[in-house]
Amino acid sequence: FDHSCSDSVEYLTLNFGPFETVHRWRRLPPCDEFVGARRSKHTVVAYRDAIYVFGGDNGKTMLNDLLRFDVKDCSWCRAFTTGTPPAPRYHHSAVVYGSSMFVFGGYTGDIYSNSNLKNKNDLFEYKFATGQWTEWKTEGRLPVARSAHGATVYSDKLWIFAGYDGNARLNDMWTIGLQDRELTCWEEIEQSGEIPPSCCNFPVAVCKDKMFVFSGQSGAKITNNLFQFEFKEKIWTRIPTEHLLRGSPPPPQRRYGHTMVAFDRHLYVFGGAADNTLPNELHCYDVDSQTWEVIQPSPDSEVSHPEVAERVSAPDEAPSLPLEERGLKKSQDVFGLDFGITTVKQPPTADSELPSGRLFHAAAVISDAMYIFGGTVDNNIRSGEMYRFQFSCYPKCTLHEDYGRLWENRQFSDLEFVLGEKEERVRGHTAIVTARCKWLKKKIIQARERLKQVDIEDEGHATCQKDGIGGNVKLCRLQPLLEVPIREAEAQPFEVLMQFLYTDKIKYPRKGHVQDVLLIMDVYKLALNFKLSRLEQLCLQYIEASVDLQNVLIVCENANKLQLDQLKEHCLNFVVKESHFNQVIMMKEFEHLSSSLIVEIVRRKQQPPVRTHSDQPLDIGTSLIQDMKAYLEGAGTEFCDIILLLDGHPRPAHKAILAARSSYFEAMFRSFMPEDGQVNISIGEMVPSKQAFESMLRYIYYGEVNMPPEDSLYLFAAPYYYGFSNNRLQAYCKQNLEMNVTVENVLQILEAADKTQALDMKRHCLHIIVHQFTKV
Repeated sequence: FDHSCSDSVEYLTLNFGPFETVHRWRRLPPCDEFVGARRSKHTVVAYRDAIYVFGGDNGKTMLNDLLRFDVKDCSWCRAFTTGTPPAPRYHHSAVVYGSSMFVFGGYTGDIYSNSNLKNKNDLFEYKFATGQWTEWKTEGRLPVARSAHGATVYSDKLWIFAGYDGNARLNDMWTIGLQDRELTCWEEIEQSGEIPPSCCNFPVAVCKDKMFVFSGQSGAKITNNLFQFEFKEKIWTRIPTEHLLRGSPPPPQRRYGHTMVAFDRHLYVFGGAADNTLPNELHCYDVDSQTWEVIQPSPDSEVSHPEVAERVSAPDEAPSLPLEERGLKKSQDVFGLDFGITTVKQPPTADSELPSGRLFHAAAVISDAMYIFGGTVDNNIRSGEMYRFQFSCYPKCTLHEDYGRLWENRQFSDLEFVLGEKEERVRGHTAIVTARCKWLKKKIIQARERLKQVDIEDEGHATCQKDGIGGNVKLCRLQPLLEVPIREAEAQPFEVLMQFLYTDKIKYPRKGHVQDVLLIMDVYKLALNFKLSRLEQLCLQYIEASVDLQNVLIVCENANKLQLDQLKEHCLNFVVKESHFNQVIMMKEFEHLSSSLIVEIVRRKQQPPVRTHSDQPLDIGTSLIQDMKAYLEGAGTEFCDIILLLDGHPRPAHKAILAARSSYFEAMFRSFMPEDGQVNISIGEMVPSKQAFESMLRYIYYGEVNMPPEDSLYLFAAPYYYGFSNNRLQAYCKQNLEMNVTVENVLQILEAADKTQALDMKRHCLHIIVHQFTKV
């Protein structure tokens, strides 16, 4: 309520303010030579509203100066220091704990005359409040002196991992408590699990109580593996990329000398040297979904040209900023960034604000932006540039999780599959299954037709009985589940297939567990039978990635039995490899293979087949999002089981989908389902426009957030009223309204603002109309 309003109407407050375009790169003032030299192999840390740069090398000498960049004023200065700083060094590490910066190790000496060069294992503290440098002296064992290692802070401790000791690369881990220097000492951590190989020149980042390590130099071999370390259990895990469907964005190329920072649930990887190139794409890893994508920079990352459409001025109440900093340029491409679209690298133009490719730069995060400074660019030139990248802070898309929950709890199931000879039963939802699988859709339609036939035969035979008072009452039968017989499938693989239909995922088989691999082979067989190309490709990748010396013969025999030719071919090629063949034929299992398969292996070894390259594009099938989009747009009309009434106009829909995505509908259908199967639609007391209602349905069915700004006003409160899993929709609505009000759409938005009582947006629109009166 706004108590200053005479009629105390409830209204919407959007709190307009300076808004930075998401995924925008901005070049900030570089560091002047008189403040500090251009450099690489340095460190940067963030403390409050400033970036601190320490050490590195300028191409001739090592440095130990401390520079400060104020992110609000965009100004550089030398940081105030007292005491004895660490010796000049590079490839050291720096972290922030409390109100101090801690610098560990690195490589020191005179690189110009090539004398006194050595790795260090000293630990220094810099107090931001006083500028005091002090060295920590501790009792007991110390980590081996090293450089190019990884360091982070977790649970009041500094953690050091891997690096280079001057002779060899390392993969040990050490920790030291930072709370009390008098009582602390270094401790070596006993690591377990899939420990990364010895490596150097890699970044580490902490996200969701785990430490992540990506790529780096491992001897002669550089990999693009991502590893995670769980601090509590002290276990390493290699995060598999085999689950990434061909055609979806791959992980970044293998590289070294890059940066990685954590923000929200994402890891952002930039730069580094990748196979003799210096790429400048920004890669993003989603820790929740375990998927990579390349972030497409906002068009505002390019300096604007005169032909760009005139931007709209800001309301009087907002702090005055240059319009390009308010991000009010009309931008339609901002709303699809979570859907994993791979981008083609564009060469920066002369006016570009995109950073060029570089290595041995450094990065830190302040608030919701990443700052990158320095590094080595083309021709071994050191950089003094500072760049800022604006993150997007939208809550994640919960579409897959919401449908996955519907599958797990089987609430509102309306069909039951009767499977195999044992006639095992698995429940499901017509709406999801018919949207995702044409083969099963056909079976469901056939089952419906049979049921109709039975109902026609039963008509007229309805049973009536007298009640105690003597009247006649018709017995009402509960709506039974539609039974759909599927003789081709057993329950266990069919349940995995159903999980895929709801979530687009299958669980990764446990490494070395033959039963898991055989189960996925059965799922693969079903995917082929049911013509599910996407699941087929997923299963194939999973199995191929799981084939090893221990299970290859079992997998090969099973593939032969199930007539999975592509998989059998993979196994045969694996067996006859020079490094595998002798080990495989000496195994006990080899003796028990069918004679035809043994003959095939021997012949394959003697005369390998000529490999043919197919130009046929790989069919990766359709995704959950694509299928649900088609379903809403007409493919699911015959399976609608609820009518949504908007201002008296009917819109057919699907109960299971509405209930999966909205707790409002879930509670309604569970507790007080309307008898006539019709539900009146409003958002609180307000009835949205037809266009806004369609935008909301697109969000419910397949997570779409693209919409005209006037729809965003109607839907701003929808996440709370309808109980969506998070306020992702509202975050997009707010950004849409802040960025996309133009003279072309201001009248529609004014009308929506008046109807929704969004007084601040109404004032904003009136301000634009007055100032752009002739254009409007």
